[in-house]
Amino acid sequence: MIETRALTKHFGRQPVLRGVELSVAPGEFVALMGPNGAGKTTLLRILASLARPSFGAVRVAGLNLPAEAGEVRRRLGVIAHLPLLYGDLTAEENLRFYARLYDLPNSEARLAALLERVGLAARRRDLVRTFSRGMQQRLAIARGLLHDPEVLLLDEPYTGLDPLGCALLDEVVRERSAQGRTLLMITHDVAHGFALAHRSVILARGQIAFTARRDELTPDAFARQYAAIVGG
Repeated sequence: MIETRALTKHFGRQPVLRGVELSVAPGEFVALMGPNGAGKTTLLRILASLARPSFGAVRVAGLNLPAEAGEVRRRLGVIAHLPLLYGDLTAEENLRFYARLYDLPNSEARLAALLERVGLAARRRDLVRTFSRGMQQRLAIARGLLHDPEVLLLDEPYTGLDPLGCALLDEVVRERSAQGRTLLMITHDVAHGFALAHRSVILARGQIAFTARRDELTPDAFARQYAAIVGG
C-alpha cells in the first residue's frame, strides 16, 4: 500500500533522505521512529504529496507520486502535530469544508458521528479559535477520518492531547488497523509506538537503520536497539 524505492530528498546541498527503501503492506500498521532531523516528517510529506522527492520512486495505494497526486489524496488521511484547521470557522464548518473537498455525499451524518466520537458534539457550533490545543487536535482526528481513508499518515498525532484524548486516539488507530486500513505513524514515544504497531522502523541519518515486528523483540530489546542506533 506504501512503497518507496531509492527515495532521496535534498534541500539545496543538504541530503535529508538517502535512498529510503520502505514497504508497508495493505492493512499493516507501522511506527516510524528516529531522532530529530532523521527525515521522518520529510518522508511523510512526500507520501502525502506535499513535497516532491529529489530522486526515486514512490507509490501509495497503487498510484505513482507525484504524477497521480490528486487520486492519492482521495485515498489517504493525515493527522499531524499541527491541526490544519480554520480558526474562524466552527467545528462543523471545518468538517463540512473538508467534506466538500473530498466530494462526500450525504456527509452530515458522518460529520455528526465523528464530532460525537471525538467528544466535541456540544461544541460543534463554536469557533475553532476558542478551542484549547487538545480540542483542536481532537477535531483534527475527526478531519483525518472524515472520508474513511484507505491509508492514514500520522505525524506526532498525540501532540496537545490530555490522557483521555490519548486514549481516544489509541482506540481510533487500533480500530482502523482492525478494519484493515494501512497506518504509518511518526512517534518519539518508542515504547508506546512499539506496543501499538505491527512493525516498528527506525530512521536515522536519512536511511532505514532497523526494522522489527512486535512479535520479534521484547519492548526492552527494541528500546536498547533504538538507543544504540540513535546514540551511535
